[in-house]
Amino acid sequence: MQIRKEEDTDYIAITEVNDHAFGQVNEGQLVVNLRMHSDFVPELSLVAEVDGKVVGHILFFPIKVVDDGKEFDSLSLAPMSVLPKFQKQGIGSALVKEGLTVAENLGYESVIVLGHAEYYPRFGFRPASQWDIRAPFEDVPDEAFMAMELVDGALDNVRGVVEYPEEFSEV
Repeated sequence: MQIRKEEDTDYIAITEVNDHAFGQVNEGQLVVNLRMHSDFVPELSLVAEVDGKVVGHILFFPIKVVDDGKEFDSLSLAPMSVLPKFQKQGIGSALVKEGLTVAENLGYESVIVLGHAEYYPRFGFRPASQWDIRAPFEDVPDEAFMAMELVDGALDNVRGVVEYPEEFSEV
């Protein structure tokens, strides 16, 4: 398996991986839409290849935590997908680990994810409520909305509501 930055020639495969992994077209379309956003960081869109075939994808996208006019930059981990027949083989974990390393090397200090409460803590994610960071939508279980510091203490003085780009609500 090889993990690398996405290339233009991967776009169709990335859409297919997301569509098949989630069983719908929303996440694939989300990636297409975010790729056109001015804040898109190509280095934060990674693919996993097995025998030259794209079988997994992860995207980290810049977001803000907003509180009473104050803004703090962070990243959202979303989406992360692996083709069903390649799941449970460590590909998703490898994508998350490599993505977190790339994000840290690019100078990002934290990452926020809405995901499986039993999966993401193994990478260091904890409920975002520990920092009084809240989701912008209702009915999100506390244990599923998580944050992680890439730099120790990065979230110490951060609180507020996560502000996602409108592309997240368009699909």
